[in-house]
Amino acid sequence: MGEKDIMDQEEIYSKVLRAGRRTYFFDVRSTKAGDYYLTITESKKFTHDDGSFHYKKHKIYLYKEDFTAFKEIMEEMMDYIIDEKGQEVISERHQKDFKKEENNISENGTAPGSFTDVDFDDI
Repeated sequence: MGEKDIMDQEEIYSKVLRAGRRTYFFDVRSTKAGDYYLTITESKKFTHDDGSFHYKKHKIYLYKEDFTAFKEIMEEMMDYIIDEKGQEVISERHQKDFKKEENNISENGTAPGSFTDVDFDDI
């Protein structure tokens, strides 16, 4: 059996996530002993000035004994990011066609549509 046949034999289940210039591959593979593990590969396309391109790939191997801790930390990190920065993708603001809101400041020092602290104890 050739090396390619061995590689095809050990790949059990796969999913692909395309995300702009990046593609993520999630592959369940089999060890020589017949156990399963997960590989996560990030592939990013780079284009040269002459129009040719190449891909850079980074791979993570994740074994069953690490799944629980990995999942807990991953969820914690993602929750932290969403809690701190929300769902908006900030890098979109830096795109050339991003529609910037007017940043007019009113007499009281606030931007239109912004809120100020109000003390309701006097009501």
